Amino acid sequence: MSIISIIGSGGMAAAIGGLAARAGHTVELMNRDAAKARALAERVGAGATTGTFGAAPAGDIVILAVPYPAVLDVVKQYGEGLAGKLLVDITNPVASDHMSFVTPEGSFGAQEITKAAPADADVVKAFNTQFSHVLAAGPSEGHPLDVFIAGDDAEAKARVSAFIKSLGLRPMDTGPLPMARTLEHVCLLSLGLVAHSINHTHFSIGVSLLG
Repeated sequence: MSIISIIGSGGMAAAIGGLAARAGHTVELMNRDAAKARALAERVGAGATTGTFGAAPAGDIVILAVPYPAVLDVVKQYGEGLAGKLLVDITNPVASDHMSFVTPEGSFGAQEITKAAPADADVVKAFNTQFSHVLAAGPSEGHPLDVFIAGDDAEAKARVSAFIKSLGLRPMDTGPLPMARTLEHVCLLSLGLVAHSINHTHFSIGVSLLG
């Protein structure tokens, strides 16, 4: 197992951190508010530690579990501390109308993160299409919980896929990093379903393999 560093202390940080700790990974948690990081480490248990916000993470895999409006500043603050790291972008740059994005025209969230990160950091999109409480609960009634990923580096995607499998989830590779734009649109799809048909968030979007 490996060291997984998670920047953030919200629902997704708790969900991924909890799954990772139960899978036997060492979890490092970091937050601007050190008290929140310590509280989440206690909640995650299994020897979870806290790191200094802005200092180089201990893990080679770093989960960016902060809201999109904050993530670019966070990546810039860490700066060269993220050099050579595998950055997992779980964000959704959704605007307040829940029908559009806050990213520059022609761009998408994962691309903006790539621009802000050190040149030798690898960015892989993952986990952004699942609600945190659904992710925390894991697969139910024998149905796999799919985690869609996108990235340009095959080795980086293989490492993220292996991590996802270790959590008891099913990785689904959607292609190179520009496919992250499509995965961000899946968030809009989920929000549309919540607002107009399903009316709750106790569901997941995945793939049913027939035959």
